[in-house]
Amino acid sequence: MKNSGIPWIGEIPSHWAIQRLQTQLFEINEKNSPIKTDFVLSLTNTRGVIPYTEKGDIGNKSKDNHEEYKIAYPNTIVANSMNILIGSVGICNYYGCVSPVYYIFKERNEAVLRFFNYLLSCQPFQKHLRQYANGILEIRLRLSCKDILQRSVPVPSSPEQQAIADFLDKKCDEIDEMVSLQEKIIEELKAYKQSVITEAVCKGLNPDVPMKDSGIEWIGQIPEGWCITRLRNLGNTQNGISQGGDYFGEGFPFVSYSDVYKNYSLPNDVKGLAKSNEKEQELFSVKSGDIFFTRTSETIEEIGFSSVCLETIPKAVFAGFLIRFRPNSNALNTLYAKYYFRSDIHRAYFVKEMNIVIRASLSQDLLKSLPVILPSQQEQQEIGEYLEKRCAEIDTLISVRLSKIDALKEYKKSIIYEYITGKKEVNG
Repeated sequence: MKNSGIPWIGEIPSHWAIQRLQTQLFEINEKNSPIKTDFVLSLTNTRGVIPYTEKGDIGNKSKDNHEEYKIAYPNTIVANSMNILIGSVGICNYYGCVSPVYYIFKERNEAVLRFFNYLLSCQPFQKHLRQYANGILEIRLRLSCKDILQRSVPVPSSPEQQAIADFLDKKCDEIDEMVSLQEKIIEELKAYKQSVITEAVCKGLNPDVPMKDSGIEWIGQIPEGWCITRLRNLGNTQNGISQGGDYFGEGFPFVSYSDVYKNYSLPNDVKGLAKSNEKEQELFSVKSGDIFFTRTSETIEEIGFSSVCLETIPKAVFAGFLIRFRPNSNALNTLYAKYYFRSDIHRAYFVKEMNIVIRASLSQDLLKSLPVILPSQQEQQEIGEYLEKRCAEIDTLISVRLSKIDALKEYKKSIIYEYITGKKEVNG
């Protein structure tokens, strides 16, 4: 081994060279004007280069004028000039057009494209590139093509590049399969958790209790001693505060859309801040027992997610994208409500009743008409305590799987680095 003289690389095998990346790759910068193709491609962190139509409703929208795009060819590397620092790089297997912020690289002479794709995907190299990036926002720093290609990189012989790329293809595929397995198990655990919640709040904890027809098709049967009422009979609703951008960022606690969407119960230390006054803090207050619902979204699936407030947050206000439901005294057990409104039984109601024009929007009237299953106060407490324990057990299993995924992803990063810098050798 010898010292490469470059901190992020460290030692490399004695017979390897250190060369500028431009000796191995060059840029293809061919405009799609006049239009040669309307087959738009997109670059993703997880799947590499894919047809834009397969990307789904995430990220930036495709431009209407494809003349502004660049031509991409099969067997090239595509890198996002604004996201390469977080791993937006991948091999292209299509002929199509890509965003003008993408770079397209082709290998020179006997260079092995897949080896240099792994190098560009290497986290230490990406961190090294950061010092050459320009921009204000951390997540949108831009690198010039010149600054990428002028970086010094480790260069083994072409046969070694091929062997390393073949090895990493196989090894990374194995790791990705293990990650996919863990992700599948997590989704199964989440589905199981939802079924446990829905079963408990709809059927109770006693499997032998006599049942009766609820009178609502999508709820079905409920225990004989339970009743159904509308949410309007249990308390009052209130939309959140709506202000301009200057209103936020400093001041007093502010409960945001994500605080509700991501949590069964509100975090006590919400991160948002708002310049609210005493009158607003009273009108839009956040008190123990309050239940918040997500009000607007692009899809019905994200409407009506709930989060309960377990402890009053002094001087807090809440977002205009939320509806606060404040139960009457003793109308609802808070622990029961925490899980009841997160069950699956409400989806059918929202899908059936909600009208979508541009965005899905949950009105106070629609929310107040929501049927609510009501066991006795004692049963509500028992169900809440049962679900606290069962859901905590399931969440622990999910956390274990998430830790395994994190460990596998870190292992993948480490082996890419170790092999593309020669610290480990491919046997044979």
